[in-house]
Amino acid sequence: MGRFGINTKTALGVSVPNLRTIAKQLGRDHVLALELWSTGIHEARLLSSMVDDPGMVTSEQMDAWVNDFDSWDLCDQCCSNLFDKTDVAYDKVVVWSTRSEEFVKRAGFALMAALAVHDKRAPDAMFLRFLPIIEENSLDARNFVKKAVNWALRQIGKRNQTLNKAAIQTAKRIAKSDSGAARWIASDALRELTGRKVQERLSG
Repeated sequence: MGRFGINTKTALGVSVPNLRTIAKQLGRDHVLALELWSTGIHEARLLSSMVDDPGMVTSEQMDAWVNDFDSWDLCDQCCSNLFDKTDVAYDKVVVWSTRSEEFVKRAGFALMAALAVHDKRAPDAMFLRFLPIIEENSLDARNFVKKAVNWALRQIGKRNQTLNKAAIQTAKRIAKSDSGAARWIASDALRELTGRKVQERLSG
C-alpha cells in the first residue's frame, strides 16, 4: 500500500476485493456506515463508502467526510462508490474543485470522473461546463490533483463524439501552457482521446 502512495497510518492491510465481499454480505446500512467512518480506520472508511445508502447521505456528511480524506484511494473510492450517486454530486464537483486542500480538490475531479463514467443519462451540457474548470486547474502541480484533473478530462472525452471533440480542444489549449503539470495533463489525455481504440469505439 505504501509503495502505491496510500496512507498506511491507520491501515490494517485488508484488500479492496475482500472489502467488497464484506459489503455485499452487509448490504446498505447508513447507520453502520457512519459508525464505521467514526473509527478512523482506513479500511473501515473504505467499507463505509460501499455500504452507505446514497439516498440518506446529506450534503453536510459529504463535506465532513471529504475533510477527513488523507489518502487518494479513500478519496476515489468514496467518490466512485457513493458520492456520485447522491443528489448533490454535480454541485459538490463545482465547490470542491475550488478548494485549496489537496485531497478535497482531488475529490472534485475524482467525482467529476466518476460521474462521467457512471451517470449514463446525464446530458452533454453537464460535462461541457466542467471543461473550463479542468482547464483552470490544470496548473496545479500537486501530484494527486494533476492526476485527478487528467482523469476527469479523459473520462469526459470518452463519453461520446461531441464530448471527445470538446475535451480534445480543451487539452490542446492546456498543452500551450508553460506549466509542466499542465503539459503532462494535456499530452496524456490527448494520447488516449485521439488514439485508435477510443476513436473506433466512439465512431462505432
